[in-house]
Amino acid sequence: MAACVLYRRALRLRHLPGLRRGFAQAQHMLPKTEDDPDDLGEKRGIMKHQDVAVQGAYKLHYSPSSYYMWNSSASRSKADNEEDEQSLSSHTPSYWQQSNCYSVSCSRHLFSTKNTLLDLTFNKSAEPSVTSVPPHHKQPIPPDVRVDSRAFLKCRQEYASVSHDRGHRPHPIQWKDAVRVLDKVSVLKSSMKPSDVSSFLAELSQLQPAKTASLRCDQRFVVLLRYTVEHLCLFTHLQLLEVLRSFVRLGMPSDHTVLEVHEAELSRRAKQMTLHELMLAADLWRCIGKQVPQFLQHLYDSVQLHLDQVGLPELVHLIYIMGEGRHCPKDLIRPIEHLLMRHSQQLHPEELGAICLGLFKSQTSISEGTAKHIVDKACSVVKDLSDLALVNVLKYQRFSYLHHKAWFEAMALEVPQRAHRMGVKGLMHVALACSALHYRNDAILSAIAERVPLLVPHCRIKDTCKFLWAFGQLGFPPTQSPGFYPSLIEALRQRKAEFQRYPEHLLTGLLGLAFVSQFPEDLIALALSPDFVNLTLKNTQLELKKDLFTLDEAVALELPHWTGPRLGSDLKEEVTETLWRFAQSDVCQKPEVMEAESALVDLLGGEEFVCKRMILPHTRSIDLEVHLSPTGKPVPVNTEAPQDSPAAIPAEKGWGRFNIGVTITDDLLSQLVKAKITAAPSSVEKSVSLHRLQPDEGGRLFDSVLDLTSGIPERPIKPNKKDSKDIVKVAVQVWTRSHFCINSPQLLGLHAMKKRQLKMVGFRVVELHQHEWFPLLRKKRTEKLAYLHCKIYDSL
Repeated sequence: MAACVLYRRALRLRHLPGLRRGFAQAQHMLPKTEDDPDDLGEKRGIMKHQDVAVQGAYKLHYSPSSYYMWNSSASRSKADNEEDEQSLSSHTPSYWQQSNCYSVSCSRHLFSTKNTLLDLTFNKSAEPSVTSVPPHHKQPIPPDVRVDSRAFLKCRQEYASVSHDRGHRPHPIQWKDAVRVLDKVSVLKSSMKPSDVSSFLAELSQLQPAKTASLRCDQRFVVLLRYTVEHLCLFTHLQLLEVLRSFVRLGMPSDHTVLEVHEAELSRRAKQMTLHELMLAADLWRCIGKQVPQFLQHLYDSVQLHLDQVGLPELVHLIYIMGEGRHCPKDLIRPIEHLLMRHSQQLHPEELGAICLGLFKSQTSISEGTAKHIVDKACSVVKDLSDLALVNVLKYQRFSYLHHKAWFEAMALEVPQRAHRMGVKGLMHVALACSALHYRNDAILSAIAERVPLLVPHCRIKDTCKFLWAFGQLGFPPTQSPGFYPSLIEALRQRKAEFQRYPEHLLTGLLGLAFVSQFPEDLIALALSPDFVNLTLKNTQLELKKDLFTLDEAVALELPHWTGPRLGSDLKEEVTETLWRFAQSDVCQKPEVMEAESALVDLLGGEEFVCKRMILPHTRSIDLEVHLSPTGKPVPVNTEAPQDSPAAIPAEKGWGRFNIGVTITDDLLSQLVKAKITAAPSSVEKSVSLHRLQPDEGGRLFDSVLDLTSGIPERPIKPNKKDSKDIVKVAVQVWTRSHFCINSPQLLGLHAMKKRQLKMVGFRVVELHQHEWFPLLRKKRTEKLAYLHCKIYDSL
């Protein structure tokens, strides 16, 4: 009964205006290239989901995530997401320190709830049809490297039953053979059987790729398509799949109306089809380039019911399909983890890359143990990984924030050897992963920096800007590779018009440049121009106001001669208030910050001598500001005690504020003797006496015990106002590992810029490093005071 009803509905479909328009569209589609039909299918539909760079036909759409959803003046399909721009912030694992707890998070940071680098979304408008070539390229431009994301299907024969091999085509037929088939369609017409329809399409799909566009314009072919709809409910499962396979080979456009009818029929039959048939259908939809979320949900339901049928090939292909569909059901995550752990040792290198890419694209957060197990396996076969597979592993590490020491060590060897043969996207993802994971390796960065200038003509605008961001974030100096930054800056100049579509990319690139003190004034003038600012602020979901604010204030400080456009005061005040509210609710409440503030209050003699604020709001982090006279006396910086200042942590029982023995290291002692003895006579009423005390029973962390404060008065003398012009301003920074590159003293871009600019405005920066300050949080107050005393007065 249901079949009859569907049949009658199918008969009526040919009269529907939408379907007729779909057939008419097929008639008027003329070929622009002589590519293989499968490649044409990718260029029309699959290009939405694959990282494909086409010089002179740059077309890129996102619906982020980081990678996350927004309203745009121009509607965009969710299928237009790019794999490296998906919403990472909404699916973040819990096993890594997710964010920089001590600075206001960048509004577009990747890869964590509060620290997700380049959380970008994009606008849509006209774009130049030809990629401009910077003038510094005198030699012929080498072609960019193209990769096959489906290479894993060649690893096992078992994939043949669940996937379509785009590299294998039947023996091609000539146009005259196709005409003979089309004549049969005209003769048989309504007397055609379902088997005739499917066989005719299968035979026509063998036509030479160069002729398929002409075939789709033939009226007889349009009639044949109509009969596929009329016989839809009468096809067997295999016939229906063969029809879909024919559509793949014929390069059917993914938005053709006839495909919607076939999707509905496959969804209706899903419960009657086997798991392998469903996976094959899903793969065929992938090859066509059509997003079919409802059908994929039927596939996922079937997987839940038939987990015993999911072997290693089925598992790998399932994760690939989930990645291309940009979704993994939550109830499938645990079964997938279990299967990954069971089969991980049997995975081929290319299968490892496919799994990592699928997990990355689908934003699937697996447990730390499972993720580490996968990277362990990848590390063991790193020499056999293709460049694509290696990059895919880095993509998933970037998403999951998995710090794997052995993998990093392997990358330090592999990437410099491979960089000369890698394409733009692969190099960009390597740089972006290093930036997101805060991993700086000069061998990797130098190898990329040497290769990129040769590939600039192939860079999309987002590739160019992400290179600038990643290298600036890692503090890569311009002198280390003289051609790197100039070539990318020139590429931005050559393609200024594209920033009308993608204003957020320009801010990304300029901020990366600002981190390393590079300020191309013509591009900055464009970014801060009223028209560009208005264009940027149209999309309020992007929160690009913070990025504009950071750029504007950095220009004001580092380009004193700047006479170009600036942001309005209202916008700057709005952003400042937003950043300060966040800082009060988050950063200011961190125990290490509150303890530093409390200890400084005790050390200097009162709350009026310590001010917790954002000295440079555009750097999105707080500071503990202290003022000292030239003689070392504290000067009030808080004329009124702040109402919102966190309460000081109470002192430990059994000891006074100052008159107590303080344990310090020999290093601290030498600093005190060297730096303080000369300043002490003028900075306090009495010289500081240092004499030995006996260590506590049970031993202490440090080797020596000193009475540091017997000569320090209870409250330091306030300076005369006439000395205010000579006041030494100190900015105390509470650094954590999130501020630095891994195992490196190199500050990350925004924080390095902040330190540099604080010095520009006359502050002396005192740094409380994590490895110094955090262990003291568990010690007595006197040890903290001794440490802070050395730090503050050493700055003099």
